Amino acid sequence: MKLFIQNMVSLRCKMMVKSELEKLNLDYRSVELGEVLLKKPITEAERFLLKESLHKSKLELMDDKKAMLIEKIINIIVEMVHYTDELPAVNFSDFLSQELQMEYHKLADVFSKTKGITIERFIILHKIERAKELIIYDELNLTEISYKLHYSSVAHLSSQFKQVTGLTPTFFKSMSLRKRKNLEDL
Repeated sequence: MKLFIQNMVSLRCKMMVKSELEKLNLDYRSVELGEVLLKKPITEAERFLLKESLHKSKLELMDDKKAMLIEKIINIIVEMVHYTDELPAVNFSDFLSQELQMEYHKLADVFSKTKGITIERFIILHKIERAKELIIYDELNLTEISYKLHYSSVAHLSSQFKQVTGLTPTFFKSMSLRKRKNLEDL
């Protein structure tokens, strides 16, 4: 049985969900960002208890198909930008369409109506957060970061970085206080 969980966007969230499943003696096959695959169906009482325990950690067990689709889109983007070393060779719209087996314009329409932001803007926000993380780690230069995040040039990365943060990447790197947002807050 597959369950979908909203706001599950980090490894910490995965660990917390596993812990809650174990507390409730619910056997699972896998726990991925936004999804749990249980070994067997659960009762309504077990579902209620799981929903309540997840809610305490600001996670939501989802029932609505549209909300599940939005969460799948978010999880694909988060996984792609933050947890995968290589971004897909195709553009993001084609990648999302392939992964979800839906036309991109339908995905984009549902996403923007529900979240109040376009998929493209959501991806940019996540790419900039990833760029901040890579700048803070100080292992890659801006050229390498722009290549890793599939920007056409350092100038393109710098332009989007400044548009989102109000700072240039170089100035951000030089700051002593480097603020990053939690993925859950994007």
